[in-house]
This record gives sequence, C-alpha cells and structure tokens, in this order.
Amino acid sequence: MNKIANRAWAATLLAIVLFLGLCTIVLRYFRDSKDWYLHQSNSDVYSGGHLNSGKVYDRKGTLLLNAENGRTYPDDALLRRSTLHLLGDVQGNIPDHMMEYYSDELTSYDLFGGTQDASNVSMTLTVNGQIQKAATDAMAGRKGCLGIYNYKTGEVICMVSGNTYDPLNPSEVDDSDAYAGVYVNRFISSVYTPGSIFKVVTSMAAIEQIEDLDSRTFFCGGSCVINNETINCNSYHGKLNFDRAVSKSCNVVFAQLAVELGPEIMQKYAEQAGIGERMLFDGFKTAAGGIDTEGVPENELAWVGVGQSTNRINPCQYMTLMGAIANGGVAAKPYVVSKIRCGQEETYRAATTMGDRIMTEELAARLDQALHGAVVESYGEWNFSGLYVGAKTGTAQRGGGLAANSLLTGYIKDEAMPYAFIVVIEGGGSGGRTCLPIMRQVINACLVAKDME
Repeated sequence: MNKIANRAWAATLLAIVLFLGLCTIVLRYFRDSKDWYLHQSNSDVYSGGHLNSGKVYDRKGTLLLNAENGRTYPDDALLRRSTLHLLGDVQGNIPDHMMEYYSDELTSYDLFGGTQDASNVSMTLTVNGQIQKAATDAMAGRKGCLGIYNYKTGEVICMVSGNTYDPLNPSEVDDSDAYAGVYVNRFISSVYTPGSIFKVVTSMAAIEQIEDLDSRTFFCGGSCVINNETINCNSYHGKLNFDRAVSKSCNVVFAQLAVELGPEIMQKYAEQAGIGERMLFDGFKTAAGGIDTEGVPENELAWVGVGQSTNRINPCQYMTLMGAIANGGVAAKPYVVSKIRCGQEETYRAATTMGDRIMTEELAARLDQALHGAVVESYGEWNFSGLYVGAKTGTAQRGGGLAANSLLTGYIKDEAMPYAFIVVIEGGGSGGRTCLPIMRQVINACLVAKDME
C-alpha cells in the first residue's frame, strides 16, 4: 500500500513538474518568441548579418536599397556612395542603424499567423537622393561632412559623410590617408574644433550680458595681447561695431568679449546652446561636444571665445542651434525615417517634435540680424542664390603642421526651404573659400528639387 502511495505521489510530483515546465515554455513563447524569430542566426530574417528589411526609398520614392534578401543597391554609383553612411555596407563595417532600430516595425510576426514576406516591407527616408548626390559631388572625395535639415519639421534633407566609397566595390578602400576614418559617420559621430563658427555662442552671451554692446566701438589693430599672449586676427579691421565684428569674424573683438564675460558665463551659454548634449534619433546617437572654462587663464579664455582652445562641437547638434536662431529660439528635433510599411499596415510614421527653447525670440532676432549681415557684407548673397540666409564661416586651427579645418554653418529663412545647414571639410583651410562653393552647389540642388515637387 505504501509503495502504491509513494508511486502516486511521485507521479503527481512529476506531473506537476511537467505542467510547470509546459507553462514556462508557453509563457516564454508568448514573451520571447519574437526575439527568437529576430535572432541573427535566423536565415529567414537575416542575410549576411543584415536584417531582411524590405526596400528603402528616399523622400521622392527613389530606391536606395533593396534588403528583401541580402543587399542590392541601385545602379547609380554616386547615389550608392552618397547614402553609404546612412544605410551601411555589406561587410558590416558601417552599421545599418536605422534597420536595427526599427526591426520590430520592419518585421511582421504573429504568434499564430506566421511572418510577413520582406517583399511587402518598405522604409521611406526624409533625405533627397539628388541632394545627397550633389553634396557628395561637391565634397569631391574630401573628408568631412555636410548636413541639411528642416528646422520647422525636423526632416533631415541631406546627411553626407566623406570620404566615402562604393559599397559594391569595398576593395577600393586602402590604408592610405585618403580613407582614414572612412567607416565613421562624421556628421553623427565626430567632434570638431569649431573655429569662428563658435562666435555665434560668444555672440549669444555678449548680446544678453553686455548692456551697451550695440553702442560700443571696438578697435582691431590686427592683434591684441591678453595675459602676455598675442591673439592674432585675420586682418587689420580698425574701428568697428559689434555687427561688423561678426561679419569680419574679428578675433580681437571676440577674444576681448570672452574675457569680459568671464569663464562662468561662457560655460553657461555653451551649455545653453546644447554644445555638450548627445542627440538620439532613428538609431543614431551623436557625439558630445563641449568646452571647459574652469580655472582657465584669461589668454586661454580669449581663445575659447574665438572658437579654439578645448572647444568641440558635433556637426549635427550645431546645425540644430542654427535652426533655433532661424526659428525664433526653438527648433524641431531631427529625424531621418519618415514612415515604415509592413504589408498593408503602416507600422511607423514620424511626427515633428520640438526641442527645448534655448534662447528668447529677441535674442534669436538679434543674432539673425548679425548673421544675415555677415552674408550681405562678407560672404555674398549670390553664393546662396539670393535667398535670405544667415551664416558664419570658420577656419579651425589644428596644430602639428596640419592644415586648418574649414567650416560653414547657417540657415535659410524661406517658406519653401526652412533649412539649417553645416559643412565641415577637414584640412580645407579657409572656411569661406572652401565651404561657400560647396554649399552654393548644394543649395542649387535644393532649389531644383523644390522646383520638381
């Protein structure tokens, strides 16, 4: 009798264990089956380490990538090169951030109904392929980046990193300096010494903190001495007011302003401008810039105000600062994925999200006055096809015998093209001589694209 009872208890215990095991399997199936399905070892979902994520189009419906089963690129070699850092390469040296980030939206998995064929999946981007090509062509194989975005909606119109290569011909990449850092998306993941484009931040501080700024007359004799160090300017400017100091990019004036403002104020306005912040969108995460004014002597603070010293900016983030100036002190957050369709269902659609206000409308208007004045007086409105543009060039010294980096950033105030932009060319020398022709070519492409809509 005891044997029968013991066997009954053992059988009952075994049944309980089996039931609990079954419950665990069922629970994990409901909870984790999609993760199992999306594992990179599943050849139905991944090919060569890449998600079979359907087709990727630009804003005009031009096919940029067919990822239904592996990766097939368009016939246009320049288009392939211009979108490389957006879409990634076959070998995985450049990640396909967007596809991985939106893997759930790009795959239709039903616990009972199976999966969606990748041929019925599509992702539409905000970029314009023709403008991407124009930017890549204008950069002419040089290292750097170019970005344009709509500061009212957040749509990224162009995101190009150079140098680049044809994803169908990866063997062209060699160990020469021309391809150094070729796998890095410089628009997203790099920081640069800003040079004179940082004078926008110094201007923010000076306009709000120095009450008699607009009534002052400054003097530039080609250099000044601060704390026994000579701060050289790009020219002898003589007497000039604040707006002319901006348009002539006078190092003497901005060095003196930074010292007068002091380290705490300079640090405050750099942080207010978002210089040290990382931006997150569509699987991309920008590098963080920043400045460090703690305990610096006056001569070093002078170089901070000019845009040298420890100053670092990320191109994408700084572009949004220019958008905020154009838009009255606040700008939309950037995004590059517009919508995703999986079968008959739209699984994702982007929406405009405004960033935090970083300046008053009054400050934005005063900065606009100075930056548009720089275009009229120094850069030439003809470089921007007669559009209303505010801009600032920069020539950032690198030391070590290296040629200076060239920078240009600004915005267009136009109902059809409310765009902010930035261009960086490594080792390009003068920001005006190098970046203005590049941006002129790309703005012309933007105008053509708008005419075709």
